[in-house]
Amino acid sequence: MIQRVAADDAAVLSLLNDEYARTIIVETYREPRSASALSTACDADPSTVYRRIGRLEDSGLLDAQQRLDPEGHHYKEYTARLEHVGVNVTADGLDVDVEYVEREAADTFTRLYEEFSG
Repeated sequence: MIQRVAADDAAVLSLLNDEYARTIIVETYREPRSASALSTACDADPSTVYRRIGRLEDSGLLDAQQRLDPEGHHYKEYTARLEHVGVNVTADGLDVDVEYVEREAADTFTRLYEEFSG
């Protein structure tokens, strides 16, 4: 399901202007990724990646899910919520529309089940 909402234009454009934020969105679009994997993909320090993750989460463009590894440690994986961004020029300026992907609860349950049974 795709939800279409108006977004804070300046914040979304600023985030999308950032190379690290764009890489994080692209890397997490198809499958969840850990901060460590994102740090490698961005070729950036973990602190830099965590700052971008925080900004993307605050803007609603990224979701986090708690994971449990086989050794019992907890960590987060991140998934992009961004589906589409449209920019329209109007007489009043730029109008930015953002489409978010809504993850279904059943998908989350299935993923959790697979983690614990696999």
